[in-house]
Amino acid sequence: MTSVLIVDDELFIVELYRDILQLRGYKVVGTAFDGEEAIRRYTKSPDKPDIVIMDHRMPVMNGVEATKEIVRLNPTQKVIFVSADVLVEKEARDAGAVEFLPKPFRMDDLIDKMNRISAP
Repeated sequence: MTSVLIVDDELFIVELYRDILQLRGYKVVGTAFDGEEAIRRYTKSPDKPDIVIMDHRMPVMNGVEATKEIVRLNPTQKVIFVSADVLVEKEARDAGAVEFLPKPFRMDDLIDKMNRISAP
């Protein structure tokens, strides 16, 4: 079962992702509402998630900075970056994101990306 950490500052979005991913058989191992909290949860977790879903614009620390730090801690970590700002895609990929998904998107598109990067 693929494990996921969801990072987004909107509670509704976090709950939506969590509910749909769990219904599709994913294990949500954590959530965070800003980049700093994401790094803290990631660092303290004994079992790292297979995939991190990372939002861009968040308080305290944005998704690009959080992605850089998480990938620095674990260079093989798979991060799917999501943002309404398509101009940030290059920056997100340079930070270590393996996939980019522009908001708004269909959950099936997210699931497809997750399946593609978690396939052996």
